Amino acid sequence: MSTWISIAVAIVAVILFWGVVTYNRLVAMRQQCSQAFADIDVQLKQRHDLIPNLVETVKGYAAHERGTLEEVVKARNAAVAAQGTPQQAAAENQLTGALRQLFALSEAYPDLKANANFQQLQAELTDIENKLAAARRFFNNAVSEYNARIQQFPAALFAASFGFTPRTFFDLGEERKTVEQAPQVKF
Repeated sequence: MSTWISIAVAIVAVILFWGVVTYNRLVAMRQQCSQAFADIDVQLKQRHDLIPNLVETVKGYAAHERGTLEEVVKARNAAVAAQGTPQQAAAENQLTGALRQLFALSEAYPDLKANANFQQLQAELTDIENKLAAARRFFNNAVSEYNARIQQFPAALFAASFGFTPRTFFDLGEERKTVEQAPQVKF
């Protein structure tokens, strides 16, 4: 009889140990997703801070391109105000499209294209875009691993009851076609 009790206690101890290890792993993965999203936020903040300077520089050379400049400012404000991953992704994608239009303007204005301030801002924005792309890839990878872990057996048995819900990717989705489309340059 005591052998059966010892075996039962050992089985319960193994199950409890496994549960604690799995729970802690899920918590660590959720934190990794949150940190990765915070990294995206840092890059987006830098991007948002740089855009007004870029718009002001372009204004001096292309004042009659008011519609494009207003679209960039509107897209920036929408991106700053966006809440949640899907809304932020959509707003940032609109901002990227508006910035492409703005950079296409520089082709029509050689003086603007040669302006040192414009070139510096464009280089800084390009650097931020590269860092942002890397941060998005890291975030999406962390989300993928986390989502897979909470859906795998046996963690799926209790993950939802402990508040582990799937995270949303920072993805272009249906917006991809719009963003990948080359901007129209009009002279």
